[in-house]
Amino acid sequence: MARVAVIGGGIGGLGTALMLGRRGHVVTVFEQDARQAGDDLERDFHQWDRPRIPQAVQPHSFLAPVRTVLLAEAPDVHADLLARGAREYHDFDWFDEHPPYRAGDEELVTLRTRRIVLEAALTAAVGREPTVRVRRGVRVRALTVEQGRPAPRVTGVDVGGETHRADLVVDAAGRRSPVPAWLIAAGCRPPVVDSHRAGIAYLCRWYRTRADGPRDPGRVKTGSAAPFALAGVFPSDNDTFAVNVVLSTGDPTRAALIDPAVFEAAARLFPATAAWLDLASEPRSPVLAMAGLDNRWTAFADEDGPVVTGLVNVGDSLIHTNPTLGHGAALGLLAAQHLATHVDRIAADPADFHAWTRRALRPWFDAQVTADRANEQRLAEGSPSSDRRAAALGACAFDDPVVMRARAQVRHLLRPAPEAYGTPEVDRHVTAWLTAHPDFSPRPDGPTRDEWDATVTSEA
Repeated sequence: MARVAVIGGGIGGLGTALMLGRRGHVVTVFEQDARQAGDDLERDFHQWDRPRIPQAVQPHSFLAPVRTVLLAEAPDVHADLLARGAREYHDFDWFDEHPPYRAGDEELVTLRTRRIVLEAALTAAVGREPTVRVRRGVRVRALTVEQGRPAPRVTGVDVGGETHRADLVVDAAGRRSPVPAWLIAAGCRPPVVDSHRAGIAYLCRWYRTRADGPRDPGRVKTGSAAPFALAGVFPSDNDTFAVNVVLSTGDPTRAALIDPAVFEAAARLFPATAAWLDLASEPRSPVLAMAGLDNRWTAFADEDGPVVTGLVNVGDSLIHTNPTLGHGAALGLLAAQHLATHVDRIAADPADFHAWTRRALRPWFDAQVTADRANEQRLAEGSPSSDRRAAALGACAFDDPVVMRARAQVRHLLRPAPEAYGTPEVDRHVTAWLTAHPDFSPRPDGPTRDEWDATVTSEA
């Protein structure tokens, strides 16, 4: 059995520790925040200051791999999530009835919940594992490294003068991980970092539906768009939901949206968010902003092989993506599952792990970068898409289960877009839909720029 040290107690770190512990490995998690999730979800969510995890209060939708990994590795965590208020939504729930079953349809399920609920369920499960110890309020200061060939080897971590030895160290310290700098300081070749700034900003506000009112507005799409902005709703746990607006970081009206009255008036210009705001729900938060985003891939291997042995990374330390497509937790738990399954081999030589991440995870990173470039350009320029057939794929999915299945497979990281959309069957269905809708054009359903500016100026 391997001795493993995990740096960071977020979703990636806790998931890694849990899956390793359930295979009998001895794991120590070092988390510098002394507080843990689970005692009081509402207090934890609204009152826990977490500057190193700005996305903690932003809305989440956990894609199929999160549920699939939990059902395979920790069904008790999945059950605990539902008991704590998380809800499951199948992409076919949009229709009055599901279409005839096809293999894989059972995976097209989103877990609708705030991040804090998943963290609480993972924390509780890790606490039940006899071979896993979580040391909270303990900060790792450095790695212990032995020089060698073909690469140096990490042998443990330094926690304030105390050395904790390990067969494998896992960097799960998040997007601001200090580990790459420690490797360079120790004389290792630098990790390979591929970083792309995302010039978009998020603003959201949380609400709770009334006990004596409707829980949702019925069959309403959760997203709307204008040429310069996106708006969406994230139904979540315990009758909460978030309204979210995405703008270019250079948009001159962005700062004004911090005012709750301005934010809500602007959000009401979009059909998707207006339908939820019309429920007259109780606001539960101020307007929460997040910017300074990037997509970053950090590999502890270069063209000559691993830059170090005895160390790998998971979660946002490995692949950090702008949350537009919701990839973060899904990719993090997939990496954790692969690591736990092959830990003895990875501890001896991480080359195969690095090869697997390039093959299994890197394509989704590249897809996010491509999507962000297109979104950033469109929002900055305020120009709608002119690709009629591409827009028809999205519109047709809400009328046609065949196209919805393809859309869901892409959204849930089950098939790449060219493969899912590129089948003769999908092509026939989209062509038939366009024939039945000869006047269709890729017009956004949100406000014009003049309507937006007038509303923001009036409320401000």
